[in-house]
Amino acid sequence: MTEPRSTERPRRRAELPLITLLPNLVTVAAICAGLSAIRFAIEGNTLGAVQLILVAGLFDGLDGRLARMLKSETPLGAELDSLADFLNFGVAPGILLYTWAFGDLRNEGWIAVVIYVVCCVMRLARFNVGNKAETAGASKRFFTGVPAPAGAFLAMLPVFVSFTWSRVPLVPEPVIALYMVAVGLLMISRIPTWSLKSLTIYRENARVFLVGFVAVLAALLSFPWISLSILCLAYFAGMAWSWRVAKSIR
Repeated sequence: MTEPRSTERPRRRAELPLITLLPNLVTVAAICAGLSAIRFAIEGNTLGAVQLILVAGLFDGLDGRLARMLKSETPLGAELDSLADFLNFGVAPGILLYTWAFGDLRNEGWIAVVIYVVCCVMRLARFNVGNKAETAGASKRFFTGVPAPAGAFLAMLPVFVSFTWSRVPLVPEPVIALYMVAVGLLMISRIPTWSLKSLTIYRENARVFLVGFVAVLAALLSFPWISLSILCLAYFAGMAWSWRVAKSIR
């Protein structure tokens, strides 16, 4: 006796355009850059580690914009991006500074690194909670505290300065440790910092802005370390300005 044939049709597998995976691929590339930066730092290749963290920062700026452009934003992509930020802007800069700066101040230097990394993960957790709590269409003019990518670049300021003036004696290790802790505390502080998405210019100044952007880009390519040092100092000045503006509009 033969069994009756099933009348159910096989389920059709859902197709996924490969281009929708591009934002996640960029995020994974950023993670690879951060992991490689840690390896280079452990091997003593400080220059290569810094360059890879900068590449990871570039990828971090691209993945979210690609996701919005392709309308492929997913909860998985958001969580992956947050984990990548913790690795690239928390762990990697911390390991880099530990291997580069703290030759004689191992224990105290490690404490500074741990404080910085923990502050970074707390900053990212607060940002994620804030994003989920926001209502649709809400716009924020300021971040609360220094964002993780900016915190990483500020933390690496002593490295930028050492590459710029290689003949100048290195900043004392205790000063670098205190500086790292200070940057970590800025990330979890309540200090308002500008959100680039909210900044606007007058239409007639667009050409001037584009010329200025090209000048900054040319400076970064020609004199990268002194340009990065100046950008870090400019960010500190921008923090003071944003705090003053935020205080005036309350």
